[in-house]
Amino acid sequence: MTTAKGLEGIIIDSSEISKIDGAAGRLIYRGYDIHDLTSSLSFEEVAYLLWDGNLPNEEQLKKLNNHLVHQRAIPQNLQSAIRNLPATSNALDVLRTAISILGAEMPLKKPDIADAIAISAKIPTINAAFDRMRNGREPIEPRDDLSHAANYLYMLTGRNPDPVKVDALNKYLILLADHSMNSSTFTARVVASTWADAYSAVVAAICALKGPLHGGAPAPVLKMLQDIGTPERTEEWIRNELKSDRRLMGFGHRVYRTTDPRAQILKEIAEKSAPKNLIELAKRVEETGIRILQEYRPQRKLYANVEFYSAIVMHSVGLSPDLFTATFAASRSIGWTANILEQVAHNRLIRPEAEYTGPLNRKVVPIKAR
Repeated sequence: MTTAKGLEGIIIDSSEISKIDGAAGRLIYRGYDIHDLTSSLSFEEVAYLLWDGNLPNEEQLKKLNNHLVHQRAIPQNLQSAIRNLPATSNALDVLRTAISILGAEMPLKKPDIADAIAISAKIPTINAAFDRMRNGREPIEPRDDLSHAANYLYMLTGRNPDPVKVDALNKYLILLADHSMNSSTFTARVVASTWADAYSAVVAAICALKGPLHGGAPAPVLKMLQDIGTPERTEEWIRNELKSDRRLMGFGHRVYRTTDPRAQILKEIAEKSAPKNLIELAKRVEETGIRILQEYRPQRKLYANVEFYSAIVMHSVGLSPDLFTATFAASRSIGWTANILEQVAHNRLIRPEAEYTGPLNRKVVPIKAR
């Protein structure tokens, strides 16, 4: 039996949702290149695509928008539960708890598109409610005349959002919506394969997203840039980190062997929405990081990944660092639920094997003789 640590190189199922071409640096949703999807589409259109398989016509999009708007508000008992959580709680922990509370009120049933819409519509409301409550402010009810991205920013600030920031967040949400069989998506599919409900599967996915090796890196990327401070300090700072055997956050990806296409697009977004001095610093860190990593690890091709410029885009639209991963979840909930629906439509319980490497034929010795 051959083992593959981390299931690397193992194909565990087929999927029609998204494809990564790691060698060419391409990401495809349902046949459409990610560059085309972010050029002019709304997040709602891409959500429809991932859930349904095709881009919506005007009537289909209007119907989906109405469903999402109808599902945005969260019940009073959930608002009370969020209010009673410590203000110092991690935003992703709050989101995990909130989705679990919502699921506790639902009957055990096969996941369906109504679950996908309800969960995805409520995540921005949950994030915004917690952010306002922990800062001593009352949560703001969602509006039915704003897009998904615009409504999120409105609920956080109480102000009509800047169109540049709305466009940046809309594109970010599209870019992060799905990424094939990543850790959190795989976790969601494992749980869904047991015939658990959609809420349980999404809670499990959120737990997987919390780790810094998957979704928790954008905040450390921003801290890294703040610690470096100026372009002139970049090389010395990076070399000190690598000499101390610390990970350079925002670089490298398990699948891509060239530039992550999402990072390319996020870089373009950041150039339009972020302060000029921050962009200049980020570009210097990106260029220097790639060069020095090539010196230290010439056998690998390490480039800036999606989390590098995600940090800058989310910072530029006004999100606090501890909302970064919870906002990632607001995007990835579309991919999670699309994969959950695909899993249950053609289900087989996911139950891999492990190669046992422990001892054999041991004999039990009475406790007094041990």
